[in-house]
Amino acid sequence: MPRSDRLFDIIQILRDGEVHKAQDLAVDTGVSVRTLYRDMDTLAASGVPVVGARGTGYRLPPGITLPPLTLTPTELEALNLCLAIAAEVADPDLKTAVQTLIEKFDAVLPETAVAEADAWQFAVTPFSDAARGFARMPTMRAAIKARQKLRITYTSQGGTVTTRTIRPLHMEYTGRIWTLIAWCEWRKEHRVFRLDLINTAEALPQLFGDEAGTMLADYRR
Repeated sequence: MPRSDRLFDIIQILRDGEVHKAQDLAVDTGVSVRTLYRDMDTLAASGVPVVGARGTGYRLPPGITLPPLTLTPTELEALNLCLAIAAEVADPDLKTAVQTLIEKFDAVLPETAVAEADAWQFAVTPFSDAARGFARMPTMRAAIKARQKLRITYTSQGGTVTTRTIRPLHMEYTGRIWTLIAWCEWRKEHRVFRLDLINTAEALPQLFGDEAGTMLADYRR
């Protein structure tokens, strides 16, 4: 399994808010405990707000406090998204301003939220292409609101490109990764898609309703 896929799987496991021991995470992802520790260090350096340490276990907190402000998860997503987009522009002055802004946030964020001085930077290798999904976010949000089916092309684990029709249900964000929870009509099950791996997204004229087994509440159960 490619390392970026394994890191994504770790995030998915930690999203339940519970404490997970390194030994259990290593077994779930098929690696040694030593490799798991390196993966956790990478996640922290990528900006994923992992709480915990070696020997105690790891979890993802529900929110981050920025004194004297308390940010909701959605507000933190918006802030992170703005910084990531601004960091991609060609203007050198704006890039410098983004970097100084990042450093100011690093100075006040709790250590449990940002483990490394450069955690807000968008260049940690495993998730360096996450910005690719930004262009498709308006389409996703509009389809979720309208309960409109989407036709997407998706690069799955292993590099296989497929075309499928989905019912978009909810977008979530963890660290540097945006994901889309959807009902996949091809697989006939709920799937979690990484937005940076969605190559194209086309809104279809078909709408969908509340069908037992396909709703967001069913996925969460």
